[in-house]
Amino acid sequence: MKIALAQLNFHIGNFSQNTKKIIDYVQKASSEGAELIVFPELAVSGYPPRDFLAFDDFIQKCERSIMEIAEYSYDIAVVVGAPVKNSKPKGKRLSNAAWFLNKGSVQHIIKKTLLPTYDIFDEYRYFEPNQDFYVINYQGQNLAITICEDLWGLGDNPIYAINPMDQLIEHNPDLIINIAASPYDHQQFKTRYNILKTNAQSYNLPVIYVNHIGAQTELIFDGGSCVIDKLGKTIKQLPFFEETLGFFDTETKENPAKVIPFPDKIKSIHQALVLGIQNYFKKLGFKKAILGLSGGIDSAVTLALAVEALGAENVTSLIMPSAFSSDHSVDDAIQMCQIINAEYNIVSIEDIHNAYSDTLKPYFKELPFDIAEENIQARARAVLLMAFSNKFGHILLNTSNKSEAAVGYGTLYGDMCGGLSVIGDLYKTEVYELGRFLNEKQEVIPKNIISKPPSAELRPDQKDSDSLPDYAVLDRILFKYIEQQEDPANIIKEGFDKNLVQKTLRLVNISEHKRYQAPPVLRVSPKAFGMGRRIPIVAKYLQ
Repeated sequence: MKIALAQLNFHIGNFSQNTKKIIDYVQKASSEGAELIVFPELAVSGYPPRDFLAFDDFIQKCERSIMEIAEYSYDIAVVVGAPVKNSKPKGKRLSNAAWFLNKGSVQHIIKKTLLPTYDIFDEYRYFEPNQDFYVINYQGQNLAITICEDLWGLGDNPIYAINPMDQLIEHNPDLIINIAASPYDHQQFKTRYNILKTNAQSYNLPVIYVNHIGAQTELIFDGGSCVIDKLGKTIKQLPFFEETLGFFDTETKENPAKVIPFPDKIKSIHQALVLGIQNYFKKLGFKKAILGLSGGIDSAVTLALAVEALGAENVTSLIMPSAFSSDHSVDDAIQMCQIINAEYNIVSIEDIHNAYSDTLKPYFKELPFDIAEENIQARARAVLLMAFSNKFGHILLNTSNKSEAAVGYGTLYGDMCGGLSVIGDLYKTEVYELGRFLNEKQEVIPKNIISKPPSAELRPDQKDSDSLPDYAVLDRILFKYIEQQEDPANIIKEGFDKNLVQKTLRLVNISEHKRYQAPPVLRVSPKAFGMGRRIPIVAKYLQ
């Protein structure tokens, strides 16, 4: 049987576009002799639809799309993901389903069993888990159709009490099909492949895996769809971060595929962030971006990524010097704009800052210059950026990094403003790595921006090191606490200074209210700030 793997980029709630795309690929696969085509999980609605699932109209549109797609299934069978209403009197009103379409109608509906609720997932909020297990016989083959997490119930310490494949294997399947919505993070390639390989070897069955590509706000999907034989070898692999249609014939004795190597960490982060920016703008219907360019590494990397994603003609920078801005920072910012041929405007905030200071002087009296005056500068810049955004139809890109966001080293309603946080899931050390990567083929970021000590330049001779420990140390502590969720005592046992650990983690926890109001962050790590990390704002822990 010739099977087509449709690794595509869908748009949540855009039923006309999603349905047309699915039908186009069904027809293309059929014209090339495929007898079955497989699409990703919840392809019809886009993933994750979240609370749109509460609307009857949304579900009805899903059903109408399914019926429309079914009309093209006479010469080819279709496996496609969409929600389905729960026909049973008890339980949630919906299930997450794989619809099997053939001969112009719905032949089978396979429901998802394992509903993840960790990190960015919250599927049990919406869906009732499956309790009925059977295989589908098609073209003489018994197909065990599973949905994403249904293959993740293996291991020495499984987090689920049931493993769907243990049930399905009793029905003598010939092939496992897994439709997925598995988001990217820079560690996910290896984890995902090991899961697929383990299933193939454990059940002595080949696995066909089809994943989304594209970005849905903060979530980025990298594709990587593949076919794994029963020995655990990859015999077909689709590229990462690309829409494509691949084919596999179950009758062909194929040699192991020339496996596309997993992109290394920084390369894959670069691909993910460019895709994330492109899809955020395209799916919102915007073309132009604006950002504040300081002459520092964070805004320089953000600018380089935005230009690559949107084109230099669609990205504008504001260079907004104050009395504390160094000449080299302004010069570095101008030089970068000239290198990449991107528009920039120099708008001084000195008069604005002075006007605020004069207005507040009767109330501040003779109190010394402190964080209040520093933050006025950051907020003045945000006002200018948002004015340009409103006037010219730009989306403001936030340039804060994860290290700063973690410890609260940023100004709420100032440099934390924006419609999208581009590098908010990159620690400062990773921002430097990405900056050097971007300069490998040609210099797009002036070398001085990468080599000089980082500074917010909100007071005389300010350096980040005045307020924060060395980023190489800080980032390791943050990674252990945020990504690895290690207890403070364990971090200290690993050789980190006790006072530094306690101070750092206290800053992380008391800054939660700031992150709660931050823009969506493009997720590239296993634990990003935002929907995947839920910490109480007013808790006392470690304070």
